[in-house]
Amino acid sequence: MADINVPTVKLNNGVKMPTLGFGVFQVPDLDEAEQAVTDALNTGYRLIDTAAAYQNEEAVGKAIKNSNVKREDIFVTSKLWVADFNYKRAKAGIDASLQKLGLNYIDLYLLHQPYGDTMGAWRALEEAQQEGKIRAIGVSNFYADQLKNLELTMPVKPAVNQIEVNPWYQQTREVKFAQGEDIQVEAWAPFAEGKHNIFNNETIAAIAEKHGKSNGQVILRWLLQRGITVIPKSVHQNRMAENIAVFDFELSDDEMKAMAALGKGESQFFDHRDPVTIEQIFGSSLKAVQEDEK
Repeated sequence: MADINVPTVKLNNGVKMPTLGFGVFQVPDLDEAEQAVTDALNTGYRLIDTAAAYQNEEAVGKAIKNSNVKREDIFVTSKLWVADFNYKRAKAGIDASLQKLGLNYIDLYLLHQPYGDTMGAWRALEEAQQEGKIRAIGVSNFYADQLKNLELTMPVKPAVNQIEVNPWYQQTREVKFAQGEDIQVEAWAPFAEGKHNIFNNETIAAIAEKHGKSNGQVILRWLLQRGITVIPKSVHQNRMAENIAVFDFELSDDEMKAMAALGKGESQFFDHRDPVTIEQIFGSSLKAVQEDEK
């Protein structure tokens, strides 16, 4: 087993979270997901990020159960999907995640998107935290105004906001706001899924060559130095090992500025504020909640 010392960050409720973890988005095959998490744990990862929508919570739980790593040394994150965004359905959704994971508690549980009855769902998360089912609660894909609305409406402030951050979509304003509110920013899709030939970009490659690192390692280091936690995904163990080996070098101020100049100012996936996109992606899930409430 790898002996990697990944630093931790203290969330606003005192819970400590590793600054670099392993995500299992787009790994719906349960056998593949279980093997990936097993390999990640053996490589030294201690933060595992899944979600109800990923349909692999069972595989994550199985890998954790069968590993030689103590449960208390693993930081498990999952997320509630918008189809469960009201108080009643959220309470059931939390219990379903716990059951599928086979765990007594989840370290971090997030509202996956900022749509639907987020307040009702958040109340269920607050109660689950009070009951010891969840150690820290947070959100994903919330913009600054949505974060502030939640803060002003509910008793418990989110501990984390997990959003898309990568060299092409740097989210400077959103990151600055969350950090100013003592809400930890966590980056999904740090490599933008390889778009715009990111792994061969000349600017990043020049920085990588100076440090004897890869483009991917420079990207992760850039995010970490911005105070952002990160969850890169790979099903290949050699890439897992590469992604976690980013704590033995540091980017200079000039290198950080060079990375900052790469921003394209637009999501590499979809606009979370486009009404048509929202209806296309989330409409059926939100309507399911409406039907359930009739």
